[in-house]
Amino acid sequence: MTRLQGFWRRHVARLAALALILVLYGFARMPALTPAERTALAARFAFQRTALPRLPAALAGAGGAGGAGHAFRQVNPSVANIQGWISSVGAAVALHDLDGDGLANDLCWVDPRVDRVMVAPAPGTGDRFPLFTLDPEPLPYDAATMAPMGCLPGDFNEDGLADLLVYYWGRSPVLFLRRADVPTLSAAAFVPVELLPGGPEPWYTNALTSADVDGDGHLDLIVGNYFQEGSHLLDAHAAAGVEMQKSMSHAPNGGRHHLLLWRRATAGAHPTAEFVDVPGAFDPQTDHSWTLAAGAADLDGDGLPEIYFANDFGNDRLLHNRSTPGHPHLVPIYGRRTLTTPQSKVLGHDSFKGMGVDFADLNGDGLLDIYVSNIAQDYALEENHFVWVSTGHPELMRRGIAPYVDRSEPLGLARSAWSWDARLADFDNDGVPEAIQASGFLRGRIDRWPELQELAMGNDDLLHLPGFWPHFRPGDDLSGHVHDPFFVRAASGRYFDVASELGLGDTQISRGIAVGDIDGDGRLDFVVANQWGDSFLFHNLSPGVGTFLGLDLRLPVTTGLDGPGARLGRPAVGAAATVHLPDGRRLVGQVDGGSGHSGKRAPTLHFGLGRLAAGTPMRVDLRWRDAGGRRRARTLWLTPGWHRIMLGDHGEAPAAAATAEGS
Repeated sequence: MTRLQGFWRRHVARLAALALILVLYGFARMPALTPAERTALAARFAFQRTALPRLPAALAGAGGAGGAGHAFRQVNPSVANIQGWISSVGAAVALHDLDGDGLANDLCWVDPRVDRVMVAPAPGTGDRFPLFTLDPEPLPYDAATMAPMGCLPGDFNEDGLADLLVYYWGRSPVLFLRRADVPTLSAAAFVPVELLPGGPEPWYTNALTSADVDGDGHLDLIVGNYFQEGSHLLDAHAAAGVEMQKSMSHAPNGGRHHLLLWRRATAGAHPTAEFVDVPGAFDPQTDHSWTLAAGAADLDGDGLPEIYFANDFGNDRLLHNRSTPGHPHLVPIYGRRTLTTPQSKVLGHDSFKGMGVDFADLNGDGLLDIYVSNIAQDYALEENHFVWVSTGHPELMRRGIAPYVDRSEPLGLARSAWSWDARLADFDNDGVPEAIQASGFLRGRIDRWPELQELAMGNDDLLHLPGFWPHFRPGDDLSGHVHDPFFVRAASGRYFDVASELGLGDTQISRGIAVGDIDGDGRLDFVVANQWGDSFLFHNLSPGVGTFLGLDLRLPVTTGLDGPGARLGRPAVGAAATVHLPDGRRLVGQVDGGSGHSGKRAPTLHFGLGRLAAGTPMRVDLRWRDAGGRRRARTLWLTPGWHRIMLGDHGEAPAAAATAEGS
């Protein structure tokens, strides 16, 4: 035996192991862009950042002047050691057309530093009305034990005027209905009305969206609560303690969820809107999930919206809608597991910490996919975000099967940070949506991830007792130095975060994201609501963007028929559009009624058309339900630009009248 042969025999196992390590490293190594490629991707975008106005001292009251206020909430003594954890939510923002000028250039947002709900024009859109706050008085409200969590705009009494629905920790939501006899926007233009008769309920709401759930032609409300009712969470003098979740992955003790069906409404100087709480609308597991985000979209094309609950500490829930008018029927459906699929990557069986949800078609099959934020930070809980991509078989929902598979890793959207609202939107009009997220949890100096990891691996029998939790108080840090990612899809089909190249890489502690075109120029803008800091508008100034099609779909009013809002009508939440491009591609979208965590996008549709020439006609198929619940359809030929379309609801023909107004 030669010396060389002896060497190979002695070291063959080591060399084989080294080769295997190199091969596995090649498979595990994350794809990367060259600096030139990153620069080229980022060069397509530009945003001007402007802070939202702070609350004037004259309106601040006890909350603190100028938006400085407090930095943490006063909490129940039993959870004083996790004050930072309890103080982690509350920042919220919505974009909407509140003043009826035809543009989504008005803001309703929550600043936790002063625990106030504020309404004002978006920065740079003119001083059309002064900033004001929404206060529930004379309804019962205790600022020491209650706090606003979000603001959902919508026309809840169907008079063509925008109303605002504010939800809270410590009480049930309050409807702020717009008075028809007050022409300008101000606090006096809104009447606070209890959402439910009989006074407030001690809810802890972190998710609220609207959709026509039962198909009767009117907007219903989907409420996802977090802590159990009556938890006295923000009462610093409470005698009773607070119960935390009973598991990090299958907690069954969250606050009860509610489906509120629209019943009737009136308009005028004393507007009303009546909703009925439907007991047993959700299955027991869904009913007591710890929900942080809710979304509604018609995923199978039957005109009824499915509901997605993104749940903390347990399985997310996708509910197939089999309702009839007045009789909601929502059935949980589940993905199918294969030999190579981990259980937590099967829809309905995951155990991740769902915090945001949005819908868009990412694979071009004409069906909506689902984007969900979780905790997905390196050296943290090692979860991942979800991109539930449709398999193209929506008919399987009738058999209890969720026809979706997680493609977050090959798409490059599996990892970023501890993230909340997730949004898919086409910011450069090339026909491919970008992906953005609100990220961060608690900013401080002392890294508490080791303690949280230990808690997550601990005994579930002790988890509901806050005394067994590690401290999360002022000065502690959990994902407190991360940025909000801005993902752009490269030619390879994979998304890459170019936030730093865009000048958006500074650290934020963000919660809500609202998207809309505030100036009507066809470039989508967005607003980020930050926790314990200034919130910001990002005005889209991207160069060389493609053409676009914008649809402001409206339904006729059903109350106050001769009132000031009759001309514009009410947003056609749930209406669907399919745009057929000359090259054979299809673009799809649905008017959203508030899906997500605490950000609410404008209820309009926006389609990037790439380099399609201005003036090119496109076939656009519209589907909606009229005020009687009848399914309608209409095909229009539209050219690029904004179009306001009034969807008729008269007659028995399946294709009702529709008129288009270009703008």
